[in-house]
Amino acid sequence: MNLQQTGFPNIPPRLAGLGELAENLWWSWNPAARMLFKTMDRQAWKESVHNPDKMLKELPNEILAAAAINPDYLRQYDVVMSRFKKYMATKTCPLLPDMPDPGISRIAYFSAEYGLHRSLPFYAGGLGFLAGDHLKECSDLNVPLVAVGFMYPEGYLLQRIGEDGWQENITEKLQREAAAINKVLNDDGTQLIVKVPLFEPPIYVAVWRVDVGRVPLYLMDTDIELNEPWHRGISARLYTGDPEQRLRQEVVLGIGGAEVLENIGIKRFLLHLNEGHAAFALLEQIRDRINQGLDFEKAMEWVRSTSVFTTHTPVPAGHDVFPFHLMEKYFHSYWPALGLDQDAFQKLGLHPENPEAGFNMTVLALRLSKYRNGVSKKHGEVSRRMWQSLWAELPQGESAIEHITNGVHVPTWIEPKMQLLLNKYLGPGWMADHDNPLVWELIDKIPDEELWKTHYWLKIKLIDAIRERTRLRWAEDRVNPSLVVAGGTLLDPSVLTLGFARRFATYKRADLIFNDLDRLKRMLSDRWRPLQIIFAGKAHPADDPGKRILQRIVNAARDPDMGGRIAFVEDYGERLAQYLVHGVDVWLNTPVPPSEASGTSGMKAAVNGVPQLSVMDGWWIEGFNGKNGWAIDHKEVDANRDQADAAEIYRILEEEIIPLYYKVSEEGVPNEWVRIMKEAIKGAASIFSARRMVKEYVDKFYARALQEVSKS
Repeated sequence: MNLQQTGFPNIPPRLAGLGELAENLWWSWNPAARMLFKTMDRQAWKESVHNPDKMLKELPNEILAAAAINPDYLRQYDVVMSRFKKYMATKTCPLLPDMPDPGISRIAYFSAEYGLHRSLPFYAGGLGFLAGDHLKECSDLNVPLVAVGFMYPEGYLLQRIGEDGWQENITEKLQREAAAINKVLNDDGTQLIVKVPLFEPPIYVAVWRVDVGRVPLYLMDTDIELNEPWHRGISARLYTGDPEQRLRQEVVLGIGGAEVLENIGIKRFLLHLNEGHAAFALLEQIRDRINQGLDFEKAMEWVRSTSVFTTHTPVPAGHDVFPFHLMEKYFHSYWPALGLDQDAFQKLGLHPENPEAGFNMTVLALRLSKYRNGVSKKHGEVSRRMWQSLWAELPQGESAIEHITNGVHVPTWIEPKMQLLLNKYLGPGWMADHDNPLVWELIDKIPDEELWKTHYWLKIKLIDAIRERTRLRWAEDRVNPSLVVAGGTLLDPSVLTLGFARRFATYKRADLIFNDLDRLKRMLSDRWRPLQIIFAGKAHPADDPGKRILQRIVNAARDPDMGGRIAFVEDYGERLAQYLVHGVDVWLNTPVPPSEASGTSGMKAAVNGVPQLSVMDGWWIEGFNGKNGWAIDHKEVDANRDQADAAEIYRILEEEIIPLYYKVSEEGVPNEWVRIMKEAIKGAASIFSARRMVKEYVDKFYARALQEVSKS
């Protein structure tokens, strides 16, 4: 298969590599590569929203021509391109020295969403960013992985806050020609179109590719003329609320995705499912083995031994369950190909304790995968309890569900200015060894004043970015002035700033801190030691309770009694996330335990020296050591839980956080606070890195499962 590379005819020959670089997301986690584009024209870089593909297409020829004869620019260009070419030329994976030919045996990673960069809006939240970080780290470690997902030309949703504070969902078409995405071509130059097997009327997908360093991500698009009108919208947007459309999405993702890999020549692979949305790929793997001569039981056992399933959802309502009549409608011609009747097929997805509920995708994935894991130690325990009734058939001594705690891709989430500071005191080679806890002990060498100045600079950068977003909304939409205030125009960088940014599901309790408004207002309006809070996040389009929580916060931010100390920043995405995890002073996290599977946003903040104020749930149970933040550890589970948890937050703020933050030296540095910042970095950067995470996947699952793949 070939790629239809986007053309950059205006690039001078001396800078020809810029086009190749722009088409590979490697630049997105390498600051020197980003600077090649930024220093060429800072305004163009800003207007492109840090998207080099779009920038190069719109840049005037004279700017490119000037760069091509600038000796300083050319020196930097040559260094970056040499590093990029060396990176891409590396073929070995030290973690898998006995691995069979990667061209034959690969790890196929299936996910419904990928958070890679703002120019590719194929994500809704933490699941997508985890998938994106997994791909980037596999690229850095040269783990032989290929990824499969959806194009989503309408993305997830753009969020606008209306005059009444209600979330409005705006759709914006993806500009494919202005993103690092390319058509996969047949030998005759036409785009690869794949037919999803055994479904009538037929469903076809056009195949696109995004290069994530060394990892190819193949994306499927159903919006093509070959499809019936009602099929064209299957891949239009993430997480539709219509159950039939959701089922069709998951059919295409799982079965269509496996067929795409077959068509591009990847015929044997270890299957890794990132959540249950793609679990039908397991069935397609079984069908493929049956076509090679195995019976169903042997085919199923082979698929189990070569499949990994990662579950992310401790909330029962978060697992997809489809009505039996829809399963019959779409699979009546599929189960005979597995040698099964309807009853045997439906049993693959039945929950033993609730068989009438429907076909459960998580049950299917758990039954057909030998390697299963939750995404934190606590989540592993919760998942084993949730699915205990499935384990009667397991061999004695086999662990039902293990855990591999999530991690974040440090090169992506460490702020470049913070990275420069770490280069100075940890040494220039620290990034190559960043999962080694001993490296991070050198954090203590950083003078308090330097770390504080770096953080304060990032805080000013965050608040400037928020003000600019609000200014643009005011200028473009002429919104009510109270929304301009609510958007953050009155934020003050000298004030202790909490950050809360995540999906607005009710169990995350975004409005918990508003439980006692009078007590909160006293902290917000304190003359000498004030507090301010920045909120961001989206509610699912069908989640009205989540939208009501969001509306409450927006309207609180508009209330003059809050003194301009509350802000809600609309349209939370990857770009705003970068500013927030770098720039706030404390990261606030308040889910109802044990509903938080992991919580990677807190890890990203901690890596940048932002301590946590968090409920003891998800990763924080493993991450909190008494020195790197604050724990909300209320044990009650009765109706007073919210009130008690809120009271504990207020107590910690009043008695510990606020006094410590405002206790400064004669030089204006809060030395005791900076000590906690250093502990936050040391406690997160190695243990909660994607590098540690991917190495665990290789050690626990990938190496063993790949050996089974190689035997076939």
